[in-house]
Amino acid sequence: MYKIDAEAIENIAVGAALLGTGGGGDPYIGKMMALSAINEYGPAHLVSPDEIDENAMYAPAAMMGAPSVLVEKFPKGDEFVRVFQKLEKYLGSEIKGVFPMEAGGVNSMIPIIVAAQLGLPLIDCDGMGRAFPELQMVTFHLNGVSSTPMAITDEKGNIGIIETVDNVWAERLARTATVEMGASTLISNYPSSGTELKRSGIANIVSLSEKLGRIIRSKEKDNQAKLQKVLDITGGYDLFTGKIVDVLRGTEGGFNRGKVIIEGLAEYTGEEVNVYIQNENLIALKNGHPLVLTPDLICLVDLETLTPVTTESLKYGKRVRLLALPCNKQWRSAKGIETVGPRYFGYDYDYDPVEELVRKERGQ
Repeated sequence: MYKIDAEAIENIAVGAALLGTGGGGDPYIGKMMALSAINEYGPAHLVSPDEIDENAMYAPAAMMGAPSVLVEKFPKGDEFVRVFQKLEKYLGSEIKGVFPMEAGGVNSMIPIIVAAQLGLPLIDCDGMGRAFPELQMVTFHLNGVSSTPMAITDEKGNIGIIETVDNVWAERLARTATVEMGASTLISNYPSSGTELKRSGIANIVSLSEKLGRIIRSKEKDNQAKLQKVLDITGGYDLFTGKIVDVLRGTEGGFNRGKVIIEGLAEYTGEEVNVYIQNENLIALKNGHPLVLTPDLICLVDLETLTPVTTESLKYGKRVRLLALPCNKQWRSAKGIETVGPRYFGYDYDYDPVEELVRKERGQ
């Protein structure tokens, strides 16, 4: 167990934004809310999944919807605890801890807020090891855990419980409600026993985010050395550097959807990468050929600072570096690829691990 203080929050926000593959919301917004919570209630405490009670109940708290909406529709502040307590009341069982369902700027911060306000431990795991746009796209789903009962609320005070026959229906009904509530809501779902959390969760994601954020935010002047540390920790690849020359983006069906076109710089001059987005970066094509494919992570970072660039902050002229990180091994199962592979999102490509695509790219 260790304290999540202001410095840790700064680091986690940056590291989780990297793992969030462009999604999960603006890290600045999430960070400011979390800092405010620990200033008022004291630090949260991070606990390893190995330390939790296998018979107790745990649940996440997260934002659902289009991350770009947060730029104009700022949370009121009481939604996070309200939705968490609504689920707890419906279950009739005390929830002993909170965890993030994904890595991302806002969705890694919301559980810290709940943990601080309610005095609960923050469990060091999540359900993705990155960010994905739909509710069934979690490792809990791969292991047969139900998304419902699920609590959902908005900043106006509307709140409800959803129970569904499966996790895909939970996504469909909650997405419809989210659109009607203004394209962003707060949810708590996948209530899980400690046993289920240990079996299904991706361990150490919060501490990994903190470590990555600490490296990126460090005062070390040698950016190449910082980059190498990030790649060593994640097993990742540095695949492209370029300038954003076009961003096509819109909000549709409760998602941010679009494409960013990056024109190569330096050794990549004359080449082009297109990154396709549904809240998160899903596939990257270089000169029309697959460079990285979901569920592997496509991370765009500032060329000079390595600061992660979220999808809502993409803009013409920004110089970026494209990093690719291997996904958690659970996503490479048959059910994992069926759930989050390229064909699920409508892209006519079979999944190839990033390691294989890099070998092809480098002619090995």
